[in-house]
Amino acid sequence: MAKKSLRLSVGSIFTKGPGKIYFYRYQLDGHRKTVSLQTTNRAEAVKKAEALLPIIKATSTEVIAAHVQQARGLSSPIRELSLDGVWDYYSTHPERATPATVNEQIQYHTTLDEFIRFIGNPQMEVGKISSQHTEKFAQYLKSTGIAVCTHNRKIKRLRKIFSTLGEFRDAENPFRTILFRREREEQGLGVRRLAFNREQERQLLEVLDDPQYRVMNKPEIRVIYHLGMYTGQRLKDCVLLQWRSIDLERRRIWVKQFKTGKEVTIPIADKLLSVLLEARQWQSNDYVCPQTAERYNHLDKTGKNIGNNLVNLDVLRVIRWIGVEPSVAVPGRKRKVTQYGFHSLRHTFASHCAEAGVPKAVLLSILGTDSEIADKYYTHIGEEAQLKAIEAVTGTEVSSAQERIRQALAFLAALPPSPEREKLEAILKPA
Repeated sequence: MAKKSLRLSVGSIFTKGPGKIYFYRYQLDGHRKTVSLQTTNRAEAVKKAEALLPIIKATSTEVIAAHVQQARGLSSPIRELSLDGVWDYYSTHPERATPATVNEQIQYHTTLDEFIRFIGNPQMEVGKISSQHTEKFAQYLKSTGIAVCTHNRKIKRLRKIFSTLGEFRDAENPFRTILFRREREEQGLGVRRLAFNREQERQLLEVLDDPQYRVMNKPEIRVIYHLGMYTGQRLKDCVLLQWRSIDLERRRIWVKQFKTGKEVTIPIADKLLSVLLEARQWQSNDYVCPQTAERYNHLDKTGKNIGNNLVNLDVLRVIRWIGVEPSVAVPGRKRKVTQYGFHSLRHTFASHCAEAGVPKAVLLSILGTDSEIADKYYTHIGEEAQLKAIEAVTGTEVSSAQERIRQALAFLAALPPSPEREKLEAILKPA
């Protein structure tokens, strides 16, 4: 995007693109001309533009020809850079991305390599990459069957990389064009992340207590599942939870979420407390689940984390024990789409809170800033309002749960006194 221009006696200078290169714009024979001044320094840009003024004001054909030659010289970058040299340049650039994980840094390099392979010419100059190249690459990505979010992440990485290459280009970043896909493209998949119901939660805890089911570090996996169920935190936050973040006497857990950096505090439920007290028996270092934490943090030779996938596979094995398939195949997608995983416990937590009438702000104070999950369960109008809507539309009376309870209490009140009646009334009456 062009910055605010500086007017000269003839024409003006302005910066353009992520590289903030100065350009000179003026009128010549009724036609607007723009040339690159090949500098990011304002004073130097003004000096170069003023040096062109005598040529621009001239009228002879020879001088105009000299101007054209001069403009052509200015329109070429000072230096050239081929695609196979981009990573070395980008990886030391002060405006490069600084991902929180080594894996994401590797993904930047991998995505760039994928783009270069698509171009088919590693020696091609960066300045010759056009929006036509990037649009064809976006179409190629779409044809590979990757998810919309994966497609968009690759485009974002390349956009960032090319934003540092302004001094090698006259044109704007070729990845600034409309290359992103919209999430609604996958509305027809019919597969989404699902929450566990109460019965499935019970089954998960049963198989984790059953010795016939085996998984590596099973006692710790059991603790991790309890943490997910009763705190709503993500897998990494549960696996790498440390004892210094737990106060068993005050029954509180403090979590600084790895994904968002948000700090949340969560009360410890009775069932979780008993499990944590058991876990104190194997306390050997700072981690609540030391062996699983070590496995999770395992890196390969390149520094890429591969342990997180290993632990995730352990977690998915438990889900399969209860007869639930975590992922399903979807036409048009290269990989299966996940519907059940450890993250489903986060959805389950939000679902239970919504059903219990817990205010949305309270849920967010526990989950952290995760409005997508909260909105999924808090945008429903509610059973009472829905029943009233049905009554209004159909003209029929549909009893709500509260109304049915009132009717039941009225029925019991008409019965002779008995211990059974008193017990039923105690159950039905609100606390």
